[in-house]
Amino acid sequence: MNDSEIAAAQAYVRLLQTTRAVLADPQQAPLAVPLLTVPMAEADDALRAVGLAGNEADFFRLLATLHPAEREGRRAA
Repeated sequence: MNDSEIAAAQAYVRLLQTTRAVLADPQQAPLAVPLLTVPMAEADDALRAVGLAGNEADFFRLLATLHPAEREGRRAA
């Protein structure tokens, strides 16, 4: 995995973490949604840079290489 691919995966993980935090309190979520603008733009730019924008299957395969233990844990569940 090259540096650009790692950057794209890390940007996605940051977006996911921010989304989870924003949506943790459903009553506050509508007010907090603007907080997702920056991490969404970062993830979009990083995905475009490695040619993965719109190619979710390849992107999620890339993510799975970063966290193989989590992937194995999901299979067992």
